[in-house]
Amino acid sequence: MFNFPKDLYTDVRIEDVFEAQARLQNDTLKENKQRQYKGAFIRIFDGDKWYYSSTTQLEQIDEEIQLLAQMATPNPQIMEHPTVMGLEVHQESCMKFEEDTLRNVSKEDQFGLLQAYGNTVKKFSEVKEYHIRYIGKSVRKTFCSSKGANIKYDKETAGIIVAYTLNVEGKRFDNAYNTSQENFEALKTLHNQVEENIKKDCTYIKEAVAVEPGKYTVVFSPTASGVFAHESFGHKSEADLMLGSETMKAEWAIGKVVGVDTLNIIDRGDLVGSGYTPYDDEGNTAKVNYLIRDGKLAGRLHTTATAGLLEETVTGNGRAMNFEFEPIVRMTTTYIDKGPLTKEELFAGVKDGIYVDDISHGSGMTAFTLAPKRAYRIREGKIAEPVTVAVVTGNVMETLHLIDGISDEVEIFSFTGGGCGKMEQYPLPVGFGGPYIRVQNLDVQ
Repeated sequence: MFNFPKDLYTDVRIEDVFEAQARLQNDTLKENKQRQYKGAFIRIFDGDKWYYSSTTQLEQIDEEIQLLAQMATPNPQIMEHPTVMGLEVHQESCMKFEEDTLRNVSKEDQFGLLQAYGNTVKKFSEVKEYHIRYIGKSVRKTFCSSKGANIKYDKETAGIIVAYTLNVEGKRFDNAYNTSQENFEALKTLHNQVEENIKKDCTYIKEAVAVEPGKYTVVFSPTASGVFAHESFGHKSEADLMLGSETMKAEWAIGKVVGVDTLNIIDRGDLVGSGYTPYDDEGNTAKVNYLIRDGKLAGRLHTTATAGLLEETVTGNGRAMNFEFEPIVRMTTTYIDKGPLTKEELFAGVKDGIYVDDISHGSGMTAFTLAPKRAYRIREGKIAEPVTVAVVTGNVMETLHLIDGISDEVEIFSFTGGGCGKMEQYPLPVGFGGPYIRVQNLDVQ
Protein backbone atom coordinates (compact mmCIF):
# COMPACT_ATOMS: atom_id res chain seq x y z
CA MET A 1 0.00 0.00 0.00
CA PHE A 2 2.82 2.39 0.89
CA ASN A 3 6.52 2.60 0.17
CA PHE A 4 7.99 1.50 3.48
CA PRO A 5 11.69 2.36 3.89
CA LYS A 6 14.23 -0.42 4.29
CA ASP A 7 15.74 -1.23 7.71
CA LEU A 8 13.10 0.71 9.65
CA TYR A 9 9.81 -0.27 11.21
CA THR A 10 6.89 1.79 9.88
CA ASP A 11 3.16 1.80 10.49
CA VAL A 12 0.29 3.97 9.27
CA ARG A 13 -3.09 4.47 10.93
CA ILE A 14 -5.81 6.09 8.80
CA GLU A 15 -9.06 7.33 10.30
CA ASP A 16 -12.22 8.18 8.37
CA VAL A 17 -14.41 10.05 10.86
CA PHE A 18 -18.03 11.20 10.83
CA GLU A 19 -19.21 13.36 13.75
CA ALA A 20 -22.63 14.76 14.56
CA GLN A 21 -23.75 17.01 17.40
CA ALA A 22 -27.07 18.60 18.23
CA ARG A 23 -28.13 20.52 21.33
CA LEU A 24 -31.50 21.72 22.57
CA GLN A 25 -31.74 24.19 25.43
CA ASN A 26 -35.19 24.91 26.85
CA ASP A 27 -36.95 24.42 23.48
CA THR A 28 -34.30 26.40 21.59
CA LEU A 29 -32.06 24.58 19.12
CA LYS A 30 -28.53 25.77 19.86
CA GLU A 31 -26.56 23.45 17.63
CA ASN A 32 -27.20 20.91 14.86
CA LYS A 33 -24.19 19.98 12.77
CA GLN A 34 -22.39 17.16 11.03
CA ARG A 35 -18.88 16.88 9.63
CA GLN A 36 -16.66 14.27 8.02
CA TYR A 37 -12.88 14.22 7.76
CA LYS A 38 -9.92 11.89 7.27
CA GLY A 39 -6.49 11.87 8.80
CA ALA A 40 -3.46 9.65 9.21
CA PHE A 41 -0.86 9.04 11.88
CA ILE A 42 2.50 7.77 10.68
CA ARG A 43 5.31 6.50 12.86
CA ILE A 44 8.77 5.08 12.26
CA PHE A 45 11.03 3.24 14.70
CA ASP A 46 14.77 2.69 14.25
CA GLY A 47 15.35 0.77 17.47
CA ASP A 48 16.36 3.88 19.39
CA LYS A 49 13.67 6.49 18.79
CA TRP A 50 10.12 6.80 17.46
CA TYR A 51 9.43 9.45 14.81
CA TYR A 52 5.86 10.66 14.40
CA SER A 53 3.80 12.64 11.92
CA SER A 54 0.10 13.27 11.35
CA THR A 55 -1.63 14.66 8.29
CA THR A 56 -5.03 15.25 6.76
CA GLN A 57 -3.51 15.07 3.27
CA LEU A 58 -3.76 11.34 2.67
CA GLU A 59 -2.19 11.60 -0.76
CA GLN A 60 0.99 12.79 0.97
CA ILE A 61 1.43 9.81 3.30
CA ASP A 62 4.37 8.41 1.31
CA GLU A 63 6.06 11.82 1.45
CA GLU A 64 5.55 11.94 5.23
CA ILE A 65 7.06 8.47 5.54
CA GLN A 66 10.15 9.52 3.60
CA LEU A 67 10.57 12.71 5.67
CA LEU A 68 10.47 10.69 8.88
CA ALA A 69 12.85 8.11 7.45
CA GLN A 70 15.42 10.84 6.77
CA MET A 71 15.52 11.61 10.50
CA ALA A 72 15.90 7.96 11.53
CA THR A 73 18.99 5.76 11.46
CA PRO A 74 18.63 2.62 9.30
CA ASN A 75 18.91 -0.54 11.38
CA PRO A 76 19.29 -3.87 9.52
CA GLN A 77 18.29 -5.72 12.72
CA ILE A 78 15.15 -3.65 13.36
CA MET A 79 12.81 -6.61 12.94
CA GLU A 80 14.67 -8.38 15.75
CA HIS A 81 14.15 -5.54 18.22
CA PRO A 82 11.96 -6.71 21.16
CA THR A 83 9.37 -3.97 20.58
CA VAL A 84 9.03 -4.74 16.88
CA MET A 85 8.96 -8.48 17.53
CA GLY A 86 6.10 -7.92 19.97
CA LEU A 87 3.92 -6.17 17.37
CA GLU A 88 1.26 -8.53 16.06
CA VAL A 89 0.60 -8.97 12.36
CA HIS A 90 -3.03 -9.35 11.31
CA GLN A 91 -4.68 -9.10 7.91
CA GLU A 92 -8.35 -8.86 8.76
CA SER A 93 -11.49 -6.80 8.31
CA CYS A 94 -13.95 -6.25 11.16
CA MET A 95 -16.52 -3.86 9.68
CA LYS A 96 -19.80 -3.88 11.62
CA PHE A 97 -21.57 -0.74 10.41
CA GLU A 98 -21.35 -0.62 6.63
CA GLU A 99 -25.13 -0.63 6.10
CA ASP A 100 -27.01 0.68 9.17
CA THR A 101 -24.66 3.53 9.96
CA LEU A 102 -24.91 6.86 11.80
CA ARG A 103 -23.69 8.49 8.60
CA ASN A 104 -27.21 8.04 7.21
CA VAL A 105 -28.92 9.94 10.06
CA SER A 106 -30.12 13.37 8.90
CA LYS A 107 -29.99 16.62 10.83
CA GLU A 108 -33.78 16.59 10.82
CA ASP A 109 -33.74 13.22 12.60
CA GLN A 110 -31.26 14.57 15.14
CA PHE A 111 -33.54 17.54 15.87
CA GLY A 112 -36.59 15.30 16.11
CA LEU A 113 -34.84 13.14 18.71
CA LEU A 114 -34.07 16.18 20.85
CA GLN A 115 -37.64 17.49 20.59
CA ALA A 116 -39.05 14.13 21.68
CA TYR A 117 -36.93 14.09 24.82
CA GLY A 118 -37.73 17.73 25.43
CA ASN A 119 -41.40 16.79 25.54
CA THR A 120 -40.62 14.02 28.03
CA VAL A 121 -38.71 16.36 30.34
CA LYS A 122 -41.45 19.01 30.22
CA LYS A 123 -43.92 16.59 31.80
CA PHE A 124 -42.30 17.44 35.14
CA SER A 125 -43.13 20.79 36.71
CA GLU A 126 -40.06 20.38 38.93
CA VAL A 127 -37.77 20.77 35.90
CA LYS A 128 -36.79 24.43 35.67
CA GLU A 129 -34.14 24.16 33.00
CA TYR A 130 -32.89 21.47 30.65
CA HIS A 131 -30.22 20.78 28.06
CA ILE A 132 -30.45 17.81 25.69
CA ARG A 133 -27.48 16.76 23.56
CA TYR A 134 -27.11 14.20 20.82
CA ILE A 135 -23.59 13.06 19.93
CA GLY A 136 -22.94 10.59 17.13
CA LYS A 137 -19.57 9.34 15.97
CA SER A 138 -18.53 6.84 13.31
CA VAL A 139 -14.87 5.93 12.89
CA ARG A 140 -13.44 3.65 10.21
CA LYS A 141 -9.82 2.75 10.79
CA THR A 142 -7.20 1.22 8.53
CA PHE A 143 -3.88 0.07 9.96
CA CYS A 144 -0.94 -1.25 7.98
CA SER A 145 2.70 -1.83 8.82
CA SER A 146 6.03 -2.79 7.31
CA LYS A 147 5.70 -6.13 9.12
CA GLY A 148 2.72 -6.95 6.91
CA ALA A 149 -0.27 -5.90 9.02
CA ASN A 150 -3.38 -4.81 7.10
CA ILE A 151 -6.42 -4.24 9.31
CA LYS A 152 -9.76 -2.53 8.85
CA TYR A 153 -12.40 -2.03 11.52
CA ASP A 154 -15.08 0.42 12.49
CA LYS A 155 -16.82 1.70 15.59
CA GLU A 156 -19.99 3.71 16.03
CA THR A 157 -21.57 5.25 19.10
CA ALA A 158 -24.80 7.21 19.33
CA GLY A 159 -25.29 9.02 22.61
CA ILE A 160 -27.77 11.25 24.33
CA ILE A 161 -27.47 13.41 27.44
CA VAL A 162 -30.66 14.66 29.05
CA ALA A 163 -29.47 17.16 31.66
CA TYR A 164 -31.88 19.03 33.91
CA THR A 165 -32.16 21.30 36.92
CA LEU A 166 -34.86 20.46 39.46
CA ASN A 167 -36.44 22.69 42.07
CA VAL A 168 -38.27 20.67 44.70
CA GLU A 169 -39.70 22.66 47.61
CA GLY A 170 -37.01 25.30 47.13
CA LYS A 171 -34.17 22.76 46.85
CA ARG A 172 -32.11 22.77 43.67
CA PHE A 173 -30.69 19.56 42.19
CA ASP A 174 -28.77 19.03 38.95
CA ASN A 175 -28.54 15.66 37.27
CA ALA A 176 -28.59 13.98 33.86
CA TYR A 177 -29.51 10.78 32.10
CA ASN A 178 -26.53 9.81 29.95
CA THR A 179 -26.12 6.81 27.69
CA SER A 180 -24.28 5.67 24.59
CA GLN A 181 -25.72 3.08 22.22
CA GLU A 182 -24.51 1.38 19.05
CA ASN A 183 -27.16 2.86 16.78
CA PHE A 184 -29.48 5.83 16.46
CA GLU A 185 -32.71 3.85 16.65
CA ALA A 186 -31.84 2.58 20.13
CA LEU A 187 -31.83 6.17 21.41
CA LYS A 188 -35.52 6.55 20.59
CA THR A 189 -36.61 3.95 23.15
CA LEU A 190 -35.27 5.38 26.41
CA HIS A 191 -38.04 7.77 27.47
CA ASN A 192 -39.20 5.56 30.34
CA GLN A 193 -35.66 5.46 31.74
CA VAL A 194 -35.43 9.25 31.59
CA GLU A 195 -38.77 9.62 33.37
CA GLU A 196 -37.79 7.15 36.08
CA ASN A 197 -34.53 8.99 36.63
CA ILE A 198 -36.31 12.33 37.09
CA LYS A 199 -38.92 10.80 39.42
CA LYS A 200 -36.18 9.23 41.51
CA ASP A 201 -34.34 12.54 41.73
CA CYS A 202 -37.48 14.42 42.75
CA THR A 203 -38.13 12.01 45.61
CA TYR A 204 -34.48 12.03 46.60
CA ILE A 205 -34.10 15.80 46.86
CA LYS A 206 -37.40 16.11 48.72
CA GLU A 207 -36.60 13.50 51.37
CA ALA A 208 -32.79 13.43 51.69
CA VAL A 209 -31.21 14.26 55.04
CA ALA A 210 -27.54 14.87 55.81
CA VAL A 211 -25.63 11.72 56.66
CA GLU A 212 -24.02 11.43 60.05
CA PRO A 213 -20.27 11.27 59.27
CA GLY A 214 -18.45 8.12 60.27
CA LYS A 215 -17.30 4.65 59.28
CA TYR A 216 -19.91 2.57 57.45
CA THR A 217 -20.43 -0.60 55.53
CA VAL A 218 -21.03 0.73 52.01
CA VAL A 219 -22.74 -0.96 49.07
CA PHE A 220 -21.68 0.35 45.65
CA SER A 221 -24.08 0.14 42.72
CA PRO A 222 -22.69 -1.25 39.44
CA THR A 223 -22.07 2.34 38.30
CA ALA A 224 -20.13 3.20 41.44
CA SER A 225 -18.16 -0.06 41.42
CA GLY A 226 -17.25 0.58 37.78
CA VAL A 227 -15.95 4.07 38.52
CA PHE A 228 -14.01 2.67 41.48
CA ALA A 229 -12.45 -0.02 39.26
CA HIS A 230 -11.50 2.52 36.59
CA GLU A 231 -10.27 5.45 38.65
CA SER A 232 -8.76 3.69 41.65
CA PHE A 233 -7.37 0.55 40.09
CA GLY A 234 -7.43 0.70 36.30
CA HIS A 235 -5.07 3.67 36.07
CA LYS A 236 -2.79 2.02 38.61
CA SER A 237 -2.58 -0.95 36.21
CA GLU A 238 -1.24 1.07 33.27
CA ALA A 239 2.29 -0.21 32.80
CA ASP A 240 3.91 3.06 31.74
CA LEU A 241 3.55 4.16 35.38
CA MET A 242 5.89 1.31 36.38
CA LEU A 243 8.77 2.32 34.12
CA GLY A 244 11.64 3.76 36.13
CA SER A 245 9.90 3.14 39.48
CA GLU A 246 11.36 0.22 41.39
CA THR A 247 9.07 1.05 44.31
CA MET A 248 5.96 0.73 42.20
CA LYS A 249 7.18 -2.45 40.51
CA ALA A 250 7.77 -3.99 43.94
CA GLU A 251 4.34 -2.90 45.15
CA TRP A 252 2.85 -4.24 41.92
CA ALA A 253 4.51 -7.67 41.88
CA ILE A 254 2.48 -10.18 39.87
CA GLY A 255 0.98 -12.83 42.16
CA LYS A 256 0.78 -10.55 45.19
CA VAL A 257 -2.42 -10.93 47.21
CA VAL A 258 -4.21 -7.59 47.09
CA GLY A 259 -7.85 -8.43 47.85
CA VAL A 260 -10.38 -11.04 48.81
CA ASP A 261 -10.26 -14.28 46.82
CA THR A 262 -13.63 -13.60 45.15
CA LEU A 263 -12.34 -10.37 43.58
CA ASN A 264 -11.60 -10.23 39.84
CA ILE A 265 -10.98 -7.04 37.85
CA ILE A 266 -10.83 -7.28 34.06
CA ASP A 267 -10.05 -4.96 31.15
CA ARG A 268 -11.10 -6.03 27.67
CA GLY A 269 -11.60 -4.25 24.36
CA ASP A 270 -13.92 -6.71 22.65
CA LEU A 271 -17.10 -5.73 24.52
CA VAL A 272 -19.64 -3.67 22.59
CA GLY A 273 -19.86 -0.12 23.90
CA SER A 274 -17.71 2.95 24.48
CA GLY A 275 -14.57 0.92 25.12
CA TYR A 276 -14.95 -1.33 22.07
CA THR A 277 -11.50 -1.66 20.48
CA PRO A 278 -11.11 -4.93 18.52
CA TYR A 279 -7.59 -3.83 17.57
CA ASP A 280 -5.55 -1.22 19.35
CA ASP A 281 -3.75 1.58 17.54
CA GLU A 282 -0.62 -0.56 17.19
CA GLY A 283 -2.50 -3.30 15.35
CA ASN A 284 -2.71 -5.71 18.31
CA THR A 285 -5.94 -7.59 19.01
CA ALA A 286 -8.08 -6.99 22.07
CA LYS A 287 -7.40 -9.37 24.93
CA VAL A 288 -9.25 -10.40 28.08
CA ASN A 289 -6.80 -8.97 30.60
CA TYR A 290 -7.19 -9.99 34.23
CA LEU A 291 -5.71 -7.25 36.39
CA ILE A 292 -6.77 -9.09 39.53
CA ARG A 293 -7.66 -12.79 39.49
CA ASP A 294 -8.96 -14.46 42.64
CA GLY A 295 -7.64 -11.61 44.76
CA LYS A 296 -4.10 -11.69 43.33
CA LEU A 297 -2.40 -9.25 40.96
CA ALA A 298 -2.55 -11.01 37.62
CA GLY A 299 -1.41 -8.48 35.04
CA ARG A 300 -1.15 -4.92 33.83
CA LEU A 301 -2.01 -3.01 30.69
CA HIS A 302 0.58 -2.47 27.97
CA THR A 303 1.63 -0.91 24.75
CA THR A 304 4.04 -3.09 22.81
CA ALA A 305 6.95 -0.99 24.09
CA THR A 306 6.06 -1.28 27.79
CA ALA A 307 5.43 -5.02 27.40
CA GLY A 308 8.91 -5.44 25.96
CA LEU A 309 10.59 -3.33 28.64
CA LEU A 310 8.89 -5.24 31.45
CA GLU A 311 9.21 -8.59 29.63
CA GLU A 312 5.45 -9.18 29.71
CA THR A 313 2.73 -9.97 27.20
CA VAL A 314 1.13 -7.44 24.85
CA THR A 315 -2.44 -6.69 25.99
CA GLY A 316 -3.97 -4.61 23.16
CA ASN A 317 -4.07 -1.35 25.15
CA GLY A 318 -2.01 0.94 22.92
CA ARG A 319 -4.65 3.59 22.24
CA ALA A 320 -4.65 7.11 20.85
CA MET A 321 -7.40 9.70 21.20
CA ASN A 322 -7.33 10.30 17.44
CA PHE A 323 -4.98 10.40 14.46
CA GLU A 324 -3.12 13.41 15.86
CA PHE A 325 -1.68 11.41 18.78
CA GLU A 326 0.63 8.47 19.38
CA PRO A 327 -0.63 5.32 21.12
CA ILE A 328 -0.09 5.22 24.88
CA VAL A 329 -1.26 2.77 27.55
CA ARG A 330 -5.01 3.23 28.00
CA MET A 331 -7.93 1.23 29.36
CA THR A 332 -10.77 -0.08 27.18
CA THR A 333 -13.69 -1.50 29.21
CA THR A 334 -12.69 -2.08 32.83
CA TYR A 335 -14.96 -3.80 35.31
CA ILE A 336 -15.20 -5.87 38.45
CA ASP A 337 -16.38 -9.36 37.56
CA LYS A 338 -19.38 -11.08 39.14
CA GLY A 339 -19.26 -12.83 42.49
CA PRO A 340 -21.24 -15.52 44.35
CA LEU A 341 -24.06 -13.53 46.03
CA THR A 342 -27.45 -12.43 44.79
CA LYS A 343 -28.19 -8.73 45.16
CA GLU A 344 -30.69 -9.58 47.91
CA GLU A 345 -28.13 -11.65 49.81
CA LEU A 346 -25.59 -8.87 49.55
CA PHE A 347 -27.92 -6.23 51.02
CA ALA A 348 -29.22 -8.65 53.65
CA GLY A 349 -25.76 -8.72 55.19
CA VAL A 350 -25.90 -5.01 56.06
CA LYS A 351 -27.54 -4.08 59.35
CA ASP A 352 -26.69 -0.38 59.17
CA GLY A 353 -24.89 1.07 56.17
CA ILE A 354 -24.88 3.32 53.11
CA TYR A 355 -25.91 2.51 49.55
CA VAL A 356 -24.24 4.59 46.82
CA ASP A 357 -26.71 4.52 43.94
CA ASP A 358 -25.21 7.08 41.56
CA ILE A 359 -22.09 9.24 41.60
CA SER A 360 -20.98 12.66 40.43
CA HIS A 361 -17.31 11.77 40.04
CA GLY A 362 -14.49 9.66 41.40
CA SER A 363 -10.72 9.88 41.61
CA GLY A 364 -7.70 8.36 43.29
CA MET A 365 -4.67 6.14 42.90
CA THR A 366 -3.43 5.42 46.44
CA ALA A 367 -6.39 6.94 48.27
CA PHE A 368 -9.71 7.17 46.43
CA THR A 369 -12.66 9.52 46.65
CA LEU A 370 -16.16 8.89 45.33
CA ALA A 371 -18.68 11.73 45.39
CA PRO A 372 -22.23 10.28 45.36
CA LYS A 373 -25.02 11.93 43.44
CA ARG A 374 -27.67 9.81 45.20
CA ALA A 375 -27.13 7.77 48.35
CA TYR A 376 -29.41 5.95 50.79
CA ARG A 377 -29.24 4.53 54.28
CA ILE A 378 -29.40 0.75 54.58
CA ARG A 379 -31.27 -0.53 57.61
CA GLU A 380 -31.70 -4.21 58.44
CA GLY A 381 -30.76 -5.24 54.91
CA LYS A 382 -33.20 -2.86 53.18
CA ILE A 383 -32.69 0.42 51.31
CA ALA A 384 -34.20 3.11 53.56
CA GLU A 385 -34.22 6.92 53.59
CA PRO A 386 -32.13 8.99 51.15
CA VAL A 387 -29.09 10.76 52.58
CA THR A 388 -26.79 13.45 51.24
CA VAL A 389 -23.18 12.31 51.19
CA ALA A 390 -20.30 14.55 50.13
CA VAL A 391 -17.62 11.87 49.76
CA VAL A 392 -16.79 8.24 50.41
CA THR A 393 -13.08 7.72 50.87
CA GLY A 394 -10.57 4.96 51.55
CA ASN A 395 -7.17 3.56 50.73
CA VAL A 396 -7.29 1.61 47.45
CA MET A 397 -5.24 -1.41 48.46
CA GLU A 398 -6.85 -1.62 51.90
CA THR A 399 -10.32 -1.35 50.39
CA LEU A 400 -9.73 -4.34 48.12
CA HIS A 401 -9.34 -6.45 51.28
CA LEU A 402 -12.47 -4.93 52.81
CA ILE A 403 -14.78 -6.09 50.00
CA ASP A 404 -16.82 -8.87 51.59
CA GLY A 405 -19.68 -9.19 49.11
CA ILE A 406 -19.93 -9.25 45.32
CA SER A 407 -23.22 -9.82 43.50
CA ASP A 408 -23.69 -12.36 40.73
CA GLU A 409 -24.63 -10.05 37.84
CA VAL A 410 -22.48 -7.48 36.03
CA GLU A 411 -23.69 -4.32 34.28
CA ILE A 412 -21.48 -2.58 31.72
CA PHE A 413 -22.03 1.13 31.03
CA SER A 414 -21.29 3.38 28.09
CA PHE A 415 -21.63 7.12 28.41
CA THR A 416 -21.25 9.95 25.93
CA GLY A 417 -19.86 13.46 25.98
CA GLY A 418 -16.60 12.81 27.81
CA GLY A 419 -14.24 10.00 28.61
CA CYS A 420 -10.95 9.16 30.23
CA GLY A 421 -8.10 11.64 30.43
CA LYS A 422 -4.40 10.94 30.48
CA MET A 423 -1.53 13.27 29.63
CA GLU A 424 -2.80 15.55 26.87
CA GLN A 425 -5.16 12.92 25.43
CA TYR A 426 -8.69 13.72 26.59
CA PRO A 427 -11.37 12.52 26.14
CA LEU A 428 -10.88 8.87 25.18
CA PRO A 429 -14.05 6.71 25.13
CA VAL A 430 -13.97 3.88 27.67
CA GLY A 431 -16.49 1.51 29.21
CA PHE A 432 -16.78 0.46 32.83
CA GLY A 433 -19.08 -1.39 35.18
CA GLY A 434 -19.42 -4.21 37.61
CA PRO A 435 -21.75 -5.89 40.08
CA TYR A 436 -23.00 -4.58 43.41
CA ILE A 437 -20.14 -4.73 45.89
CA ARG A 438 -20.21 -4.51 49.68
CA VAL A 439 -17.27 -2.87 51.44
CA GLN A 440 -16.64 -2.70 55.18
CA ASN A 441 -15.39 0.28 57.19
CA LEU A 442 -15.29 3.11 54.65
CA ASP A 443 -15.14 6.75 55.68
CA VAL A 444 -18.40 8.53 54.78
CA GLN A 445 -18.72 12.32 55.08
